[in-house]
Amino acid sequence: MAIRSIRGSISISETLLPEFGQEMANTRKTLERHPDRKFDRMPGEKSGSMGRLAGRVANMTEWAVETIDKGGLDMAPGGVQMQPPWRLKARKDLLDSFEKQWPRPPVTPRGERCAGAEAMPWSFMTNVQVLFSMPHIGCLRTWVMNHRRPHHAQLRLYLRLNNLPMPPIYLPSTDEGQK
Repeated sequence: MAIRSIRGSISISETLLPEFGQEMANTRKTLERHPDRKFDRMPGEKSGSMGRLAGRVANMTEWAVETIDKGGLDMAPGGVQMQPPWRLKARKDLLDSFEKQWPRPPVTPRGERCAGAEAMPWSFMTNVQVLFSMPHIGCLRTWVMNHRRPHHAQLRLYLRLNNLPMPPIYLPSTDEGQK
């Protein structure tokens, strides 16, 4: 549903997309620091590689576009499991994939199309079986914004564990000369 303000209803493009845009700028700063020579590096035997995690973070951006443009996502359309596009091997590939999925200006036109549909259901499915449904705005907040934050934080931890400089995201970074 649309959020109420003093002047009436506010659309997704007026509320959530500016915040998401800032998160995408922070994500790009982190992806820019990923060194090509560390793509296969794993912090432990039960952990995924830095490259796989960075690819996931880069490609999760598309979820915003998919959520706004469509009424759901089927992870196994026609019974065939989708393959994750996370198998990138170089920083240039990460950034190219990220840029392709987060066009500038941000998804504002899509957000405007969704302006009256914030409360309409969005469904997560596998082979057309609905696993759960929620309003578009809830999906954007929970599965697009909140779900990606731990992956982004984990990628930043991988950078730190590999003695790589941290980009500033919310506050200046000690690696950027700020204490």
